[in-house]
Amino acid sequence: MTRSGRSRTAGRRDPDPGVGGLPALSSAVSKMGRGAPPPHLALSILLLVECGFVLVGFLNILGEEPATFTLVASVIGFALIFVLQLVHSSYQLRQFRARWGRWTLAVQALLTYLPLLTLGFGWGGMAGFFGASVLLVLRPQVAWPLFAAVTAVAAATGPLLGMDLLATVYIAVSTVLTGLIVYGLSRLAELVVEVQEAQQEIARLAVTQERLRFARDLHDLLGYSLSAITLKSELARRLVHGETDRALAELESILEISRQALSDVRTVARGYRDMSLATEAVSAQAVLEAGGIRATVDLRGRLPEGEVDTIMATVLREAVTNLLRHSKAENCRIACWTDAAGDAVLTIVNDGVEQSLSGTLQDPSSRDGSGLQNLQFRLAAVGGRLASGIDTDGCFSLRAEAPVRLPPHLAD
Repeated sequence: MTRSGRSRTAGRRDPDPGVGGLPALSSAVSKMGRGAPPPHLALSILLLVECGFVLVGFLNILGEEPATFTLVASVIGFALIFVLQLVHSSYQLRQFRARWGRWTLAVQALLTYLPLLTLGFGWGGMAGFFGASVLLVLRPQVAWPLFAAVTAVAAATGPLLGMDLLATVYIAVSTVLTGLIVYGLSRLAELVVEVQEAQQEIARLAVTQERLRFARDLHDLLGYSLSAITLKSELARRLVHGETDRALAELESILEISRQALSDVRTVARGYRDMSLATEAVSAQAVLEAGGIRATVDLRGRLPEGEVDTIMATVLREAVTNLLRHSKAENCRIACWTDAAGDAVLTIVNDGVEQSLSGTLQDPSSRDGSGLQNLQFRLAAVGGRLASGIDTDGCFSLRAEAPVRLPPHLAD
């Protein structure tokens, strides 16, 4: 059958954001964060390590029996360097660091090297803090060469200040180890916070996903049921005065559809729902014929299975709902077969397409935004596709294609 002016989605592979991607990402992030310490614990470890390094430096100064003024000045210097190091290491202050980090780094450089001329060996360990700050504040392309320069300067200050070889080696090694340990713990604390934020974001996305699923399923299920109830109610009203028995039969059918709609709502709330294309085709034919529409159903070959069967049944239900809402159809053809590629192909074709004021035929799919979009999401999630539009003979056609069985890589 030739189709012109058709709106095709056959080439689209837009995955449903709630199918596959989010659970996989959630699982990956959960595994990442499973063994990670809480953010406050990671920060506490970082603080304890920094306090330990500062205490070692203070004990080195104290061991040289400095004058009172020198001791007080060194305590103030240690405190300032400790605060600056917290600024450079804290994840919560990253925005402040991005704006003012170069200035605070310059202040820390002065506090690292100026007292070194007076305090000597006891102050040498502060170069390790400065090296860590360099790695945390500057870009890696600049930071690592500068960190190597900080280490080289630490090694060079030993002979300049009259230290022996052992003390010089100690200062150089201490600078490297202190810098790398503080940098590593700072990055660890930052990563722990990022993982926690990612988990919180995934939780929010999961809630949004569930709301979208609920909305889609309600639209797909209740739209059909309510349209059928409306159609049968109008028919029963026309029959009540002349054909009481038929009117009662239609009312009983309305009651059955209402009960099924209530069951569908409960099923959606439980989060699962199985539908059958074969069963849905029989129901659709009955509803259409009750509305005076001549309906033919032709299901051949291997029918879809499992989740694909449910999706194809949903496509049929949505198509019938749109037909009842947006057309004055007299004939409808429902067919399903297996093509040469082994995919299930479902087509729903109906006449009675309404005309616009200009006399042109109106594509009903252009007025049904959420319904067909939901179907596109569902079919794309199983490797299927959807096409709809007006045929050359003026009939509206909806065509859905999907694998008969859910592919293994999508079933996991």
